[in-house]
Amino acid sequence: MSVLDVDPVPATKGAPTPWAQVAAVVVLLTVAVGVLLTAFGLPAVRSSVHAVPIALAGPSVATDRIAAALEERRPGAFETLAVPDTAAAEAAIVDREVYGAIDVSGGRPEVVVATAASPAVAQTLQALAAGLAAPGEATAPSATVRELVPLPAADPRGIGLAAGSLPLVIGGVLAAVVLTLRVRGAARRLVGALAFAMTGGLALVAILQFWFGSLGGDYWTNAGAVALSVAATALILLGLEAVMGLPGIGLGAAVLLLVGNPLSGSASAPEMLPGWSGTLGRLLPPGAGASLLRSTAFFDGAGATQPVLVLLAWFGLGLVLFAVGAVRSGRARLTVARRESTVTAAPV
Repeated sequence: MSVLDVDPVPATKGAPTPWAQVAAVVVLLTVAVGVLLTAFGLPAVRSSVHAVPIALAGPSVATDRIAAALEERRPGAFETLAVPDTAAAEAAIVDREVYGAIDVSGGRPEVVVATAASPAVAQTLQALAAGLAAPGEATAPSATVRELVPLPAADPRGIGLAAGSLPLVIGGVLAAVVLTLRVRGAARRLVGALAFAMTGGLALVAILQFWFGSLGGDYWTNAGAVALSVAATALILLGLEAVMGLPGIGLGAAVLLLVGNPLSGSASAPEMLPGWSGTLGRLLPPGAGASLLRSTAFFDGAGATQPVLVLLAWFGLGLVLFAVGAVRSGRARLTVARRESTVTAAPV
């Protein structure tokens, strides 16, 4: 047989896939692309201020006038907290009770911003300054703007912190997948997940803080915040796998990546997401992790209680599911072993 006699196209096994199945796959892929675009694009497209908490400092007559003006110009955009003076306004900002303040306690309006809390909200407040004037001086120059909690000079727009939220989620997902496929034994998987959370936290924060210059604060505290976020993500996925198998990881990863990450508010603020999505995002590990890291990096841990509790709740739920799956698997192995021993001991 010559070379020319050899069929250049190797024979395939089985009949070709039916055209109906090909069409179904195309439709499924189209839906998947649409879901991805909606999940990641809709929060950004519909992003605007919704009930963003800010402080109004000064006499009640002046603050009431400003509150009314804000509501008239942007209905529902702000929730105002009246405070007596500048010090109280600054305290509310650094305690993460509000994103910024409009201070009229000195007569001339001053807008106090905290870009580290949210660059997007800070820009919105700076834009408001152009329309503010001292009480009774409608034609006076616009209010001044003062930065209270800035972002690091190496990353003044907070790009690194916003971009770092996705690797945090992917890190937890990868840990769960790799440990499930490559590590046998419940205890070993658990130890592996916790060890990776610690080493991953140290590595990610080292890059963000010392290389990118995107974080401030104490390195070890920031690393602990990231480690808790990764551990919560990995444990909930390992727990779902323990009770549901690999589909559990797929389901959990889809929720975290397609819902949790876009709704984390890391690139803007939870209050800038449409409707109830910001509240939902803060109750999922990606949103809680981003909020916790922002608190430890720029606000000395202020506002960290809620995200810590959220992450601990997910961690605990994952641990419970993981334990249930381990116990169930142990019982199944014990049952099989007893059956095998019974068969072996049976007389021939």
